This record gives sequence, structure tokens and C-alpha cells, in this order.
Amino acid sequence: MTGKTIEVTGKQLTIMDTTLRDGEQTSGVSFSETEKLSVAKVLLDDVKVDRIEIASARVSEGEFKGTQRVMKWAAEKGHLEKVEVLGFVDDAISLNWINDAGGKVINLLCKGSFKHVTEQLRKKPEEHVADIRKVINNADKMGIKVNIYLEDWSNGMRSSKDYVHFMVSHLKDEKVDRIMLPDTLGILDPDETYEFCKEMIETYPYANFDFHAHNDYDLAIANVFHAIKAGIRCVHTTVNGLGERAGNAPLSSVIATIKDHLKMTTNVNEQQLNKVSKLVESFSGIRIPTNKPLIGEFVFTQCSGIHADGDSKNNLYFNELLPERFGRIRQYALGKTSGKANIRKNLEELGIELDAESLKKVTDRIIELADEKETITNDDLPYIVADTLDNDLIEQNIRVVNFSISHTMGLRPLANLALEIGGKIYEEYSDGDGQYDAFMQALKKIYKELSRPLPKLIDYVVTIPPGGRTDALVETVITWKDKHEFKTKGLDPDQNAAAIKATIRMLNIIENEFKPGILDKLMSSIS
Repeated sequence: MTGKTIEVTGKQLTIMDTTLRDGEQTSGVSFSETEKLSVAKVLLDDVKVDRIEIASARVSEGEFKGTQRVMKWAAEKGHLEKVEVLGFVDDAISLNWINDAGGKVINLLCKGSFKHVTEQLRKKPEEHVADIRKVINNADKMGIKVNIYLEDWSNGMRSSKDYVHFMVSHLKDEKVDRIMLPDTLGILDPDETYEFCKEMIETYPYANFDFHAHNDYDLAIANVFHAIKAGIRCVHTTVNGLGERAGNAPLSSVIATIKDHLKMTTNVNEQQLNKVSKLVESFSGIRIPTNKPLIGEFVFTQCSGIHADGDSKNNLYFNELLPERFGRIRQYALGKTSGKANIRKNLEELGIELDAESLKKVTDRIIELADEKETITNDDLPYIVADTLDNDLIEQNIRVVNFSISHTMGLRPLANLALEIGGKIYEEYSDGDGQYDAFMQALKKIYKELSRPLPKLIDYVVTIPPGGRTDALVETVITWKDKHEFKTKGLDPDQNAAAIKATIRMLNIIENEFKPGILDKLMSSIS
């Protein structure tokens, strides 16, 4: 490894994202070929990370086909050297696998601690180095670049530092692009991370080092921060922090930390971070916690009324994490801590103005509903306002007259639906893949007859209280996408009935869009 000494005070960092390799080692996560390709495209073309690691060699036939598909696209787009595969010290077996898949970069998994090399491989350090050199030589003949993972490097620095230096000193002059320093078991604290990374950089100034953090002690971001302070100029991430055990350093948090706290730059497009987070959430089936920094559903939502009041007075409760940076918007929650300022903010979005007395009545009603554990959304506000102020301008114009849903084993579910819209009854029936799907197919027939579009259903969440009661209320929350994204809720002991209530709630919301004068009348009557 030759070249100029790296300028450790440089302001530009590179990002290697390993969602499709280490992230896929999350328990229960397996990406299909199409999903791998979709995530790879978004990471490289939209988010613009510098490199991605997409697979482990020799794992399965499905892994090979997925890798092959990504490599074919990457070759067409000129991204081939940005796409990497984890390989093993196995002479040429991993290399042939990668070469046959169309890959050009191997991330070679070597042993970074004396304990691993002697107890897992049962080899002497000199034998391990000799085996690694064979792979490097084979890779050179095949035109494949080599990066080296020093697996368990953090434990190696703690308990067998001489061994780590033996490995790096013997490999630094080989044809190796990067030496990657993983905290494989997530054991490091920020002080150790800084000390160990600094030692590597100062001892081997011509080497290119990456740092790979794990989050077992919830210190991954802090350790990335201190690795960069020590002079590391490439760090590894995963989308949503997926990864083995407690996961890796989340891409979104790393990017914000680099920009705001270290005042450094990357090629990453911040506005695309929410997009890739939602994509990976969907493909992985791993839900993003609602309070996950930057990407959680509620992290740009102010709950306290005093915060909303301060935001109205020169943004007193804003920090550098403006939601617009990440393709998000700031919201103000509606609940018992909201206060008039939160409610006023939400009413302003709807174009509704209330006098002081009316605002107090609406605030009191929202607090009352929140005490009853009601979920209150922005879309509920016009109804709450109308109900609270004895205003009937917004009506339930659509209601279910009756419905029947049947499911017989071996036969497709059937639904019969009678719907009243504007005083007229419409009836339809349909089968479906499930009972709720049969209901929706019947509903679509009615709306097709009316030449009216229906929003797209993009998420469906069912919540049942703990305790094992068969008569417990079921809450169904459905997310819809029309001109904007909104949620509706249904509550019923029967799951299908709860979903149907949420759906009728949606129909009444969009019905008001067909009658644009309603909100204008409401505003003029209560302003």
C-alpha cells in the first residue's frame, strides 16, 4: 500500500453503507433480488453514498443471483467499483464466486485478534498472513480489488495489540486498497475508539483506514464521532441501524453528526435519507421506532404546547436538525399536553381561524379525548371543531347501511356492501384475497360507478391491548396516500369492522374534497 500521507484534518469524508450485507444479518431480515437492486439504486443514485457492500460470498444461490443482478446494473451505470462483497480467506473460492457474479471488489474477512486466529482458525499468525497473501495475489490476477476487514480488531487492540500491529505491518505493502477496523462485538467506548484509531493512523500514515461500529452498548454514533476526530476518513453505516445483534451506526445519524458537530462534508444527499429509510423499513419488515432520531415518525413533532408557542415566537425551540433537510416537515401533536398553541398551528395548516373562546373550547375537547386515550390527528380537527362548536357544516355524508363478509374454508372470501352517499344507496358485492380485501373490491366497484378515485392504501397497522382478552377492542390505523398522506382509525372488537370504520372515515375526508366550499363556510362561520 503506497501513496501520500493522508491529510487527517481534511473536511471530506466517505461513507460505505453495508445495509445489504451486515444489515441483512439482522435476525429475520432477508432481501429478495429485486429488493437488493432497489436499495442499491437508491443508495448510489439518490442518497449518493460512496460505496456499498451488498452480500457475503458463498452464502446461497439466491445471494449469488441478487449480487449478479446488482452488479449488472452497476456495470451499466459505471458504479462497479463502488459495489463490494464480503469474502473469505479460502484461496480462490470466494474470488471465483465474486468474479462469476460480475464483482470487482472483495472485502476480505481476516482475523484482527490473536484469540480469533489461534482459537477459531487454529493457525499461527504467520500462517494466516501467508493465506491472505495467496488471496491477494489471486485477486490481482483476476482484476479484483482487495479491502481487508480485521475482524475483532477492537478486542485485538485491547488484548493482543502486538498481533494487530503484526498483521497491519505485514499487509500494508500488499495490493490492498483499504484496511477496515471493525468493532465487531460493539465493545468499545469513545475514548478507546479515539485512542486505537489514532494509534493506527499515526503508526501507518500511508494506509487508508475505515471504521466499522456496532451498537451493542448504544455507543455506535459516539464511537464513529471519535473515530473521525482521531483521523478516520471513511466510516461504515447501515440504513435504520440494521445489523448483527444491536445493529450498526445508522446512516442518517452519522450524516447529521458529521455535518453539525464535526463541521465536515460528505457526498450524501440528506433529503433522500427519509426515502431510503422508509424503503428499507418496508423491505426488511423491521419497524423504525417512532422516536428514532431523524427518521422516526414523531421526531419532528412537538407535543408540548409551550414548544409550539416558542416556535411561533422566533422559532425558540428549533435546532439545526430542521426537518426540511431530511425531506420531512415539522408537526404539532394533538393531545393533553398540546395547549392552544399546538392546536392553533394545526388549524393554520387547514386554513381555519378561531376566536379565543372557540379555541379554548376546542382545546378542552381535545384534552378530554386524549384523556380517553383517543388518537387525534390533524384530519380529525375539522370534525372536532364542528362538533365542539355545534356546527354541522361538515357532515358524515357517507355511511355504511350494512355489510356482510363471509369466509368459508377453501373458498375466496365474499363481501356484500350497501353504502349511502349523499342520501342515495349503492350496493355491490365482490370476492377478494381476504375479508377486508373483498370489502375494498366491492367499494371500488361503487366508486368506479361514480367515476371517483380512491386513495392508495400504503400502511395498515392493527393494535390489540395486552392481556389476552378475546373481547378486547381492536384499533386499526390505515395510512392513505392521495394528494397528501393521512391516517384514519377504526375501533371495534372485530378487526374487519375496525378496518371498515377507518375506511369510511377516509371516505368522508375525501368527500369534503369534492365539496371545496365546506371548509370556506366553516371558516367564515367560526372565525
